[in-house]
Amino acid sequence: MSNLGISYYFPFPRVKLIGQVFFDRTDSVMIRIEPDLRFDPLCCRCRNKALGIHSHDHHRVVRDLNLGATTTWLDVGYRKVVCAVCAAVRVEDLSFCDASRRITPRLARYIYELCKVMTVEEVARHLNLDPKTVKAVDYAGLRKEFGDSDYSELRILAVDEIALKKGHRYMTVVLDYRTGRVVWMGEGRDLNALDEFFRGLTVEQKAGIEAVAMDMWEPYLNRVRHHCPKAKLVFDFFHVVKAFGQVIDEVRRDEYRKATEAHKKILQGSRYLLLKNLDHLTDPQRDRLEELRSLNETINRVYLLKDQLKTLYWYTNREYAERALETWCAMADRIDHPAVQKFAGRLRFFREGILNHCDCPIDTGKLEGVNNKIKLIKRRAFGFHDPDYFVLKVKQAFPGRPAPKG
Repeated sequence: MSNLGISYYFPFPRVKLIGQVFFDRTDSVMIRIEPDLRFDPLCCRCRNKALGIHSHDHHRVVRDLNLGATTTWLDVGYRKVVCAVCAAVRVEDLSFCDASRRITPRLARYIYELCKVMTVEEVARHLNLDPKTVKAVDYAGLRKEFGDSDYSELRILAVDEIALKKGHRYMTVVLDYRTGRVVWMGEGRDLNALDEFFRGLTVEQKAGIEAVAMDMWEPYLNRVRHHCPKAKLVFDFFHVVKAFGQVIDEVRRDEYRKATEAHKKILQGSRYLLLKNLDHLTDPQRDRLEELRSLNETINRVYLLKDQLKTLYWYTNREYAERALETWCAMADRIDHPAVQKFAGRLRFFREGILNHCDCPIDTGKLEGVNNKIKLIKRRAFGFHDPDYFVLKVKQAFPGRPAPKG
């Protein structure tokens, strides 16, 4: 025996379906729903049984999940009730229909899931909804799931910044290194940014942080040392090499200005030859690099220093790493260029953060990958004008995995 009724598609409690109207022109259907008088009405605020009925024949039209390709609307009849607990007149409770929204909760859940893989504009076009409605639904779901930062079980952190837009606007990103979860994001990259993060941690949680991977950005160093004095600061390999790459480029420009016209042609456009790893160069690029190095002794020496700098992170023995670091700085001191000597002095000043890598071999490589995906999220949405919404979307994209044991 078959039953072709539509009630199975609308399993809503305490109400009954009384009719439907189909509109061919718009390919939509209106389902009429009324309260089931066999049940006593409940207050929408406290969900207690109402003292009595205040008024009947109120209606609200709400959007529901599509039936196939057909847009579905619900014409919901409801009553206003007298609630003794609230001591007020309230709308009766309808579990399938939020009194403050024009869409059903199940449609809201569907929108929220779609927004994980589609932009707000795409979801709005797909469901023929206002983009503001879609964003509001997604924002509400994000706040419910990710609105409160979870600071539990933090032991190893990675801290870095991401550029929001041109004009030196940044956000600080804090990652749980063990799980890959974005714990916190805040505007700026100054002292106040990390102060805001640490303000959410208890004294015990701060004491539980064992190590923090970061670059040699002094505001970050200052606040981590202040809030977590026992945590090991580990300077990331990528940022150290990148910083020396800027020194190489400064040396190259100075050498170009001093070169003869013939030598300038060889130096011109050689920036990325000097910064790229040798195994990433093509054969013609390698030949040109060798010509450049043989032409200019200063450039050749800083290029050798670049490769030597990478070996500092190969060591697992702190004593050997310290000797290698001092040897590198001594070699840099012999190059007559202020940028090289300044960098060597900076490495000596921050030696502890480099040597800590021997004891705690971590870096911000994971966070760099996260930052690249954050940029993709930003590009897909053509930028976010609402920073809070942007932060929640990033947290959703990086919920983390279970922390390894031990």
